[in-house]
Amino acid sequence: MATTAAPKPAPLHPPRGPRPEELAATSGPPSFPLPAAASALPALGMSAAGLERPQVVAHVQQSLNYTVFDCKWVPRSARLLCLGSAPRGTGVLQLYELRGGRLLLLSEIEKAKPIKCATFGAASLQQRHLILHLPGGFPLFLFVILFHFFLYIEAVWRDQAAFPWGNQSSASIWLTALHSSIGTVKVWDPRQKETPVANMEPAQGESKRDCWTVAFGNAYNQEERVVCAGYDNGDIKLFDLKTMSLRWETNIKNGVCSVEFDRKDVNMNKLVATSLEGKFHVFDMRTQHPTKGFASVSEKAHKSTIWQVRHLPQNRDVFMTSGGAGSLHLWK
Repeated sequence: MATTAAPKPAPLHPPRGPRPEELAATSGPPSFPLPAAASALPALGMSAAGLERPQVVAHVQQSLNYTVFDCKWVPRSARLLCLGSAPRGTGVLQLYELRGGRLLLLSEIEKAKPIKCATFGAASLQQRHLILHLPGGFPLFLFVILFHFFLYIEAVWRDQAAFPWGNQSSASIWLTALHSSIGTVKVWDPRQKETPVANMEPAQGESKRDCWTVAFGNAYNQEERVVCAGYDNGDIKLFDLKTMSLRWETNIKNGVCSVEFDRKDVNMNKLVATSLEGKFHVFDMRTQHPTKGFASVSEKAHKSTIWQVRHLPQNRDVFMTSGGAGSLHLWK
């Protein structure tokens, strides 16, 4: 009668790994079999090392038939504004809503000239008034209404009763800074008609460089305010609105495309500036040398122009840069 050996009982402990002396006797790093899920990663175009890095996943995307210059979330809502220039040279302003995993177009406005920038920063989160600038004119006020359409004002300025800023306790809260192609930086108070409250421009005889970007900062109380401006020749200038003077300036050797403080409503902490050559500079605004200026570090981030930098509101140590080749880099 044929007999079969009884199966050996399973070991109480898992098999041991190679001993140090065994590893030393082998040439090259040891190889271990990958789990089934990990071995399938190459077929999916992924790698185990890639899973260890932070992943940025596109939640929703929308194709547009015009050049987008700016995009803003409407405060306290799931809606966003896209603005830019159509192929025929007109300006486009679109309002989208995030609904059911896709972007739904709610309204669209076309203007005679391209729209390159806009901000909700001159109003409270409850008011959600948008300020945008059209070439060749003063700032234009546009109201975003909750009922899925726009109510916009063609006139440049109206009387103060149309704007609730006159009821605010401090006139210095709601300010808007605009830059121009003649080297001028203007700061506007929405309650004041047609005249800026501050005008920073080159002195008589100085060359007028194009100003490409501006940013507010150091607004930790009702009096302190600074405006940082970046120019096409690489100049970065910091203007003090309290003393109406130039507080600091430097040059990063390439056109400055975007500047931003990590937070506007605290003592100056960090300032990030991006340039045409694909490099960004981080300035420590708490450490200033009498002759060398603020301490800084730079990084070659993209192979193309870095057009914009934005900080994460929930964590000011995290910021993202956008490159001209369509790449987004997240930094900490």
